[in-house]
Amino acid sequence: MPRIPKGVPSGEFYSEPRRVAPGDERVFSPLAALYRRLFPPEGAVLDLMSGCLCHLPPEATYRRVTGIGFDAETLAGNPFLDDWRVQNLNLEPHLPFASGEFEGAAICSALPCLTRPIEVLREVGRVLRPGAPLVIAFSRGSFGARTLACWRMLDTDGRFKVIRHYLAEAGNWGECDCHSCCKTERPDPLYAVVARSTG
Repeated sequence: MPRIPKGVPSGEFYSEPRRVAPGDERVFSPLAALYRRLFPPEGAVLDLMSGCLCHLPPEATYRRVTGIGFDAETLAGNPFLDDWRVQNLNLEPHLPFASGEFEGAAICSALPCLTRPIEVLREVGRVLRPGAPLVIAFSRGSFGARTLACWRMLDTDGRFKVIRHYLAEAGNWGECDCHSCCKTERPDPLYAVVARSTG
């Protein structure tokens, strides 16, 4: 049974909680495979801007999975999370964790909604152990009005470049790799950037 402490409200961001539509897990299964390869099975994993699922491999035995998100009800229903905190990273980018506390982190389909991405990524780099991976996943689609206008104007290569720029400006990330997670010609392919913290 997941250990779910009481969330700490910190303001609204989404007008509605993020939901997973039927079939979404099939779409995200290549992302689970990437997590399986990168996150140590007994490690602690941080899921930022978490929703009702983390898309982690279901058989993994992580020591701890912690979620940061905007909606207490959605986080409480996430079966992957051992603990969670309600926090609007656009209002408060500081993460309430010790330096080097996690062995992996994920931001799935949510980076375009951050208004202070460099500050958030700097914090993620701090709370990861040196060498630990961050996986930033995104698709060609967007969250409509919730997505920053500049993101909607970019093609895939442009989005890769923006993410690299954010990581470089954060100042505590090494080289990053770009992946196409879906090999099939689906209407909205999934992509990921993998970066490793320098502490």
